Amino acid sequence: MSRPYGHNGHVISLATAAPIAGASFLASAVEVVEAFTIVLAVSVVRGPRPAILGTLSALGLLALVIIALGPMLAAVPIQGLQLTIGVLLIVFGLGWLRKAVLRAGGVLSLHDEAAAFQEETEALRSESAADARAADWLAGLAAFKAVLLEGTEVVFIVLAVGARPGLLAPAAFGAAAACVLVLAFGVMLRRPLTRVPENTLKFLVGGLLTGFGVFWSCEGLGAPWPGGDWAIPGLVAFYLIAGLAASSVVAAVTRRTA
Repeated sequence: MSRPYGHNGHVISLATAAPIAGASFLASAVEVVEAFTIVLAVSVVRGPRPAILGTLSALGLLALVIIALGPMLAAVPIQGLQLTIGVLLIVFGLGWLRKAVLRAGGVLSLHDEAAAFQEETEALRSESAADARAADWLAGLAAFKAVLLEGTEVVFIVLAVGARPGLLAPAAFGAAAACVLVLAFGVMLRRPLTRVPENTLKFLVGGLLTGFGVFWSCEGLGAPWPGGDWAIPGLVAFYLIAGLAASSVVAAVTRRTA
Protein backbone atom coordinates (compact mmCIF):
# COMPACT_ATOMS: atom_id res chain seq x y z
CA MET A 1 0.00 0.00 0.00
CA SER A 2 1.29 3.43 -0.91
CA ARG A 3 1.62 5.84 1.98
CA PRO A 4 2.24 9.39 0.75
CA TYR A 5 4.34 11.88 2.63
CA GLY A 6 4.81 15.57 2.03
CA HIS A 7 7.98 17.44 1.12
CA ASN A 8 7.79 21.14 0.22
CA GLY A 9 4.21 20.70 -0.91
CA HIS A 10 4.94 17.62 -3.03
CA VAL A 11 3.31 14.30 -2.15
CA ILE A 12 5.54 11.32 -2.88
CA SER A 13 4.33 7.75 -2.58
CA LEU A 14 6.22 5.08 -0.70
CA ALA A 15 6.31 3.09 -3.96
CA THR A 16 8.53 5.82 -5.39
CA ALA A 17 10.59 6.84 -2.34
CA ALA A 18 11.67 3.33 -1.27
CA PRO A 19 13.11 2.26 -4.67
CA ILE A 20 14.77 5.70 -5.00
CA ALA A 21 16.57 5.26 -1.67
CA GLY A 22 17.40 1.64 -2.53
CA ALA A 23 18.81 2.48 -5.96
CA SER A 24 20.92 5.29 -4.54
CA PHE A 25 22.16 3.06 -1.70
CA LEU A 26 23.18 0.13 -3.89
CA ALA A 27 24.80 2.23 -6.62
CA SER A 28 26.68 4.33 -4.09
CA ALA A 29 27.86 1.23 -2.21
CA VAL A 30 29.52 -0.14 -5.36
CA GLU A 31 31.29 3.16 -6.05
CA VAL A 32 32.39 3.68 -2.44
CA VAL A 33 33.83 0.16 -2.24
CA GLU A 34 35.96 0.82 -5.33
CA ALA A 35 37.16 4.19 -4.00
CA PHE A 36 37.87 2.73 -0.56
CA THR A 37 40.10 0.05 -2.10
CA ILE A 38 42.40 2.72 -3.60
CA VAL A 39 42.38 4.93 -0.50
CA LEU A 40 43.21 1.91 1.69
CA ALA A 41 46.15 1.01 -0.57
CA VAL A 42 47.45 4.59 -0.25
CA SER A 43 47.09 4.45 3.53
CA VAL A 44 48.90 1.10 3.80
CA VAL A 45 51.85 2.13 1.61
CA ARG A 46 52.32 5.83 2.45
CA GLY A 47 50.39 6.25 5.71
CA PRO A 48 47.08 7.93 6.50
CA ARG A 49 48.13 11.55 5.80
CA PRO A 50 48.19 11.49 1.95
CA ALA A 51 45.10 9.25 1.94
CA ILE A 52 43.13 11.66 4.15
CA LEU A 53 44.33 14.78 2.32
CA GLY A 54 43.49 13.33 -1.10
CA THR A 55 40.07 12.15 0.07
CA LEU A 56 39.13 15.44 1.73
CA SER A 57 40.28 17.46 -1.30
CA ALA A 58 38.11 15.36 -3.61
CA LEU A 59 35.11 15.62 -1.28
CA GLY A 60 35.54 19.38 -1.10
CA LEU A 61 35.57 19.67 -4.89
CA LEU A 62 32.48 17.46 -5.14
CA ALA A 63 30.69 19.67 -2.60
CA LEU A 64 31.42 22.74 -4.74
CA VAL A 65 30.04 20.94 -7.81
CA ILE A 66 26.84 20.05 -5.95
CA ILE A 67 26.41 23.64 -4.74
CA ALA A 68 26.87 24.90 -8.30
CA LEU A 69 24.56 22.34 -9.93
CA GLY A 70 21.70 22.63 -7.43
CA PRO A 71 20.33 26.04 -8.54
CA MET A 72 20.84 25.14 -12.21
CA LEU A 73 18.72 22.00 -11.89
CA ALA A 74 16.03 23.87 -9.97
CA ALA A 75 15.68 26.33 -12.87
CA VAL A 76 15.01 23.59 -15.47
CA PRO A 77 11.30 22.83 -16.20
CA ILE A 78 10.36 19.57 -14.51
CA GLN A 79 9.24 17.77 -17.68
CA GLY A 80 12.40 18.68 -19.58
CA LEU A 81 14.50 17.65 -16.59
CA GLN A 82 12.70 14.31 -16.26
CA LEU A 83 13.17 13.55 -19.96
CA THR A 84 16.87 14.45 -19.92
CA ILE A 85 17.57 12.58 -16.69
CA GLY A 86 15.46 9.65 -17.86
CA VAL A 87 17.51 9.21 -21.03
CA LEU A 88 20.76 9.46 -19.04
CA LEU A 89 19.51 6.90 -16.54
CA ILE A 90 18.61 4.49 -19.33
CA VAL A 91 22.11 4.82 -20.85
CA PHE A 92 23.77 4.50 -17.43
CA GLY A 93 21.54 1.63 -16.27
CA LEU A 94 21.87 -0.39 -19.48
CA GLY A 95 25.66 0.04 -19.25
CA TRP A 96 25.65 -1.49 -15.76
CA LEU A 97 23.31 -4.28 -16.89
CA ARG A 98 25.50 -5.04 -19.91
CA LYS A 99 28.63 -5.39 -17.76
CA ALA A 100 26.78 -7.50 -15.19
CA VAL A 101 25.39 -9.79 -17.92
CA LEU A 102 28.80 -10.25 -19.57
CA ARG A 103 30.49 -10.94 -16.23
CA ALA A 104 27.80 -13.40 -15.15
CA GLY A 105 28.01 -15.07 -18.56
CA GLY A 106 31.77 -15.52 -18.31
CA VAL A 107 32.70 -13.11 -21.11
CA LEU A 108 34.24 -10.56 -18.75
CA SER A 109 36.11 -11.43 -15.56
CA LEU A 110 34.51 -10.53 -12.27
CA HIS A 111 35.85 -7.40 -10.58
CA ASP A 112 38.28 -8.46 -7.85
CA GLU A 113 38.82 -5.91 -5.07
CA ALA A 114 41.73 -7.93 -3.65
CA ALA A 115 43.49 -7.90 -7.02
CA ALA A 116 42.80 -4.19 -7.46
CA PHE A 117 44.20 -3.52 -3.98
CA GLN A 118 47.33 -5.58 -4.74
CA GLU A 119 47.86 -3.84 -8.08
CA GLU A 120 47.50 -0.37 -6.58
CA THR A 121 49.75 -1.27 -3.65
CA GLU A 122 52.52 -2.53 -5.95
CA ALA A 123 52.26 0.58 -8.12
CA LEU A 124 52.52 2.87 -5.09
CA ARG A 125 55.47 0.94 -3.68
CA SER A 126 57.35 1.22 -6.96
CA GLU A 127 56.74 4.99 -6.90
CA SER A 128 57.89 5.13 -3.26
CA ALA A 129 61.37 4.08 -4.33
CA ALA A 130 61.84 7.68 -5.53
CA ASP A 131 61.82 10.83 -3.40
CA ALA A 132 59.57 10.44 -0.33
CA ARG A 133 57.85 13.80 -0.76
CA ALA A 134 57.11 13.08 -4.40
CA ALA A 135 55.81 9.63 -3.44
CA ASP A 136 53.47 11.18 -0.84
CA TRP A 137 52.20 13.65 -3.43
CA LEU A 138 51.56 10.88 -5.97
CA ALA A 139 49.83 8.75 -3.34
CA GLY A 140 47.57 11.64 -2.32
CA LEU A 141 46.81 12.26 -5.99
CA ALA A 142 45.81 8.59 -6.41
CA ALA A 143 43.39 8.88 -3.46
CA PHE A 144 42.05 12.19 -4.81
CA LYS A 145 41.45 10.74 -8.27
CA ALA A 146 39.73 7.62 -6.95
CA VAL A 147 37.38 9.52 -4.64
CA LEU A 148 36.66 12.19 -7.27
CA LEU A 149 35.85 9.71 -10.05
CA GLU A 150 33.69 7.38 -7.94
CA GLY A 151 32.17 10.32 -6.04
CA THR A 152 31.17 11.99 -9.32
CA GLU A 153 29.19 8.89 -10.23
CA VAL A 154 27.52 8.91 -6.81
CA VAL A 155 26.57 12.59 -7.23
CA PHE A 156 25.18 11.91 -10.70
CA ILE A 157 23.11 8.98 -9.44
CA VAL A 158 21.72 10.98 -6.50
CA LEU A 159 20.81 13.97 -8.70
CA ALA A 160 19.40 11.71 -11.42
CA VAL A 161 17.15 9.47 -9.34
CA GLY A 162 16.19 12.44 -7.15
CA ALA A 163 15.32 14.71 -10.08
CA ARG A 164 11.61 14.64 -9.34
CA PRO A 165 10.42 17.19 -6.75
CA GLY A 166 10.59 15.69 -3.26
CA LEU A 167 12.84 12.76 -4.17
CA LEU A 168 16.25 14.32 -3.55
CA ALA A 169 16.00 13.63 0.20
CA PRO A 170 15.50 9.83 -0.08
CA ALA A 171 18.16 9.64 -2.81
CA ALA A 172 20.67 11.55 -0.66
CA PHE A 173 19.73 9.43 2.37
CA GLY A 174 20.43 6.21 0.46
CA ALA A 175 23.82 7.46 -0.74
CA ALA A 176 24.80 8.72 2.72
CA ALA A 177 23.81 5.41 4.34
CA ALA A 178 25.93 3.50 1.81
CA CYS A 179 28.96 5.73 2.45
CA VAL A 180 28.67 5.40 6.23
CA LEU A 181 28.20 1.60 6.19
CA VAL A 182 30.96 0.87 3.68
CA LEU A 183 33.46 3.15 5.42
CA ALA A 184 32.54 1.76 8.85
CA PHE A 185 33.10 -1.83 7.71
CA GLY A 186 36.26 -0.86 5.83
CA VAL A 187 37.84 0.99 8.75
CA MET A 188 36.87 -1.83 11.12
CA LEU A 189 38.33 -4.56 8.88
CA ARG A 190 41.24 -2.48 7.47
CA ARG A 191 41.33 -4.59 4.31
CA PRO A 192 39.61 -4.67 0.90
CA LEU A 193 35.91 -5.48 1.02
CA THR A 194 36.22 -8.59 -1.13
CA ARG A 195 32.97 -10.17 0.03
CA VAL A 196 30.76 -7.45 -1.40
CA PRO A 197 28.77 -9.17 -4.21
CA GLU A 198 29.60 -6.43 -6.70
CA ASN A 199 28.18 -8.08 -9.81
CA THR A 200 24.90 -8.84 -8.04
CA LEU A 201 24.73 -5.19 -6.99
CA LYS A 202 25.43 -4.13 -10.57
CA PHE A 203 22.50 -6.26 -11.73
CA LEU A 204 20.20 -4.66 -9.17
CA VAL A 205 21.40 -1.13 -9.83
CA GLY A 206 21.26 -1.60 -13.60
CA GLY A 207 17.66 -2.78 -13.36
CA LEU A 208 16.69 0.02 -10.97
CA LEU A 209 18.28 2.80 -13.00
CA THR A 210 16.92 1.52 -16.31
CA GLY A 211 13.41 1.12 -14.87
CA PHE A 212 13.47 4.64 -13.43
CA GLY A 213 14.93 5.97 -16.68
CA VAL A 214 12.07 4.56 -18.75
CA PHE A 215 9.53 5.89 -16.22
CA TRP A 216 11.05 9.40 -16.10
CA SER A 217 11.41 9.56 -19.91
CA CYS A 218 7.76 8.72 -20.50
CA GLU A 219 6.65 11.19 -17.83
CA GLY A 220 8.85 13.85 -19.42
CA LEU A 221 7.09 13.17 -22.75
CA GLY A 222 3.72 13.52 -21.02
CA ALA A 223 2.73 9.84 -21.34
CA PRO A 224 0.85 8.60 -18.23
CA TRP A 225 1.66 5.25 -16.67
CA PRO A 226 -1.09 2.80 -15.62
CA GLY A 227 -0.98 2.62 -11.85
CA GLY A 228 1.16 5.75 -11.55
CA ASP A 229 4.26 5.27 -9.39
CA TRP A 230 3.46 1.59 -8.89
CA ALA A 231 4.59 1.00 -12.48
CA ILE A 232 8.19 1.54 -11.30
CA PRO A 233 8.57 -1.81 -9.45
CA GLY A 234 7.14 -3.58 -12.50
CA LEU A 235 9.62 -1.88 -14.84
CA VAL A 236 12.54 -2.66 -12.53
CA ALA A 237 11.47 -6.32 -12.25
CA PHE A 238 11.16 -6.57 -16.02
CA TYR A 239 14.71 -5.35 -16.65
CA LEU A 240 16.13 -7.52 -13.88
CA ILE A 241 14.45 -10.63 -15.29
CA ALA A 242 15.59 -9.69 -18.81
CA GLY A 243 19.16 -9.25 -17.55
CA LEU A 244 19.18 -12.59 -15.77
CA ALA A 245 17.76 -14.31 -18.86
CA ALA A 246 20.39 -12.65 -21.06
CA SER A 247 23.19 -13.75 -18.71
CA SER A 248 21.95 -17.36 -18.91
CA VAL A 249 22.00 -17.20 -22.71
CA VAL A 250 25.48 -15.65 -22.74
CA ALA A 251 26.77 -18.29 -20.29
CA ALA A 252 25.38 -21.08 -22.48
CA VAL A 253 26.97 -19.61 -25.60
CA THR A 254 30.27 -19.13 -23.77
CA ARG A 255 30.31 -22.76 -22.64
CA ARG A 256 29.60 -24.02 -26.17
CA THR A 257 32.28 -21.85 -27.78
CA ALA A 258 34.81 -22.77 -25.09
